Amino acid sequence: MQVRFATRHLLLVLASLALPAATSPPPPVDLSGLAPGWRLVATQGADEEDPGGNTAPGRLHLCLTRDGGKTCRPALDDLLIRSGQPSAFDEAHYLEAARIVRPRADQALLWVQVASVHGGNGDQWVGRMALSYDRATDRFVPVFRQQTGRNNNQEVRFIEQGPLRGAIVSAVPTSDAPFGFWITVNRMNAGGRYAPVLHYRSGTRYGDGNQLAAIDSEMPETLRRLKLWQPGQPLPLPDHACPKPRLIAQVLWCTDPPASAPR
Repeated sequence: MQVRFATRHLLLVLASLALPAATSPPPPVDLSGLAPGWRLVATQGADEEDPGGNTAPGRLHLCLTRDGGKTCRPALDDLLIRSGQPSAFDEAHYLEAARIVRPRADQALLWVQVASVHGGNGDQWVGRMALSYDRATDRFVPVFRQQTGRNNNQEVRFIEQGPLRGAIVSAVPTSDAPFGFWITVNRMNAGGRYAPVLHYRSGTRYGDGNQLAAIDSEMPETLRRLKLWQPGQPLPLPDHACPKPRLIAQVLWCTDPPASAPR
C-alpha cells in the first residue's frame, strides 16, 4: 500500500516536471508619469527550449494599455523583427528594461528593451524603443528604435544626465579593420523623433584591454566633436569609479593600459 502510494506520487511529480513551466511574466509598469491610467502589461508563454538546448522563458507579449490589456495602443511585438526570413530570434523572451526617462525636466518617454532567446554561441538579438505619448491620438508613438546583437559589446544607451542629457548613444562594432566601434549620437528633432547628429569611427579598439564600455571611453571625443568639451577642461568621467583617468590617443582610460595598448 505504501509502495503503491509512493509510486503514484513519484509518477505525479515526474508528470508535473514534464509539463512546460510557465515563467512568471514581468509585473505591470505604471505609466502614470507619462499618461494617467496607462500601464505596460506583459504576458508570457510557457518555457521552451532555445537553439542552444537550454530552457528559456516563453514568448513575451507587451501591451501598452489603459483597459487592462483588452486593447493595446500599441502592442510591442515587433521590437526584434528584421527583414528577411523569420527566425527564432525575431521574438522577445526577456524584458530587460521598461522605465520612464526624461530628455528634459518637462518631457518624458517610455524606454523599453527586450531580448531574444540565446543562440548556441550565447548571443542574443536585442531591441530598444523609446515611445512618447500622443494626446491627440491617445496612444504611444515610437520615436526611436534600434536592434543589435550582444556578443561584441554592442550598447545603446539613453543619456540621463550631463551635457548629452536626452541623447541616445550607440556603440556598434565595425565590420573591417581597424576593428573598433561606430559611435552614433541621436538627438530629438523638431518633429519629436530621434535622428543622428554625429557618427564616427571610434579610437577605442576592440580587445584593447580598456575596461570601460566604448561609449564611456569615447565620451571625451564624442563631446569634443559636438563642441561640448575641449582639452584642458575636466574629463567627462563614467558614473563608476575611475581611479586613474587619462586620455590616450583621444580615448579615456581609468586604469593603466596593457603594455601593448596605444600610448
